[in-house]
Amino acid sequence: MATAAAVSDEAPATKFAKDQLKSIIERIERLEEEKKAISDDIRDVYAESKGNGFDVKALRTIVRLRKQDPNERQEEETILETYMQALGML
Repeated sequence: MATAAAVSDEAPATKFAKDQLKSIIERIERLEEEKKAISDDIRDVYAESKGNGFDVKALRTIVRLRKQDPNERQEEETILETYMQALGML
């Protein structure tokens, strides 16, 4: 009898946890769908830019560089230049 009472006492908490878990999973799934849609949109923009004669690889590099902190970018460029000079590439 004590076990049956304990199960019925936990049922609301268990139901709440299940509902909360389901809600979290549904939110993640919805965000994943949105992420895929945005990714498709970005791919379309790159394809459009390629069709207009732009170099997609260069565009991707510029987008990556613009995300960086200016100091980090400068440090990376300095190191790259130093290595290229050492290899006789400049």
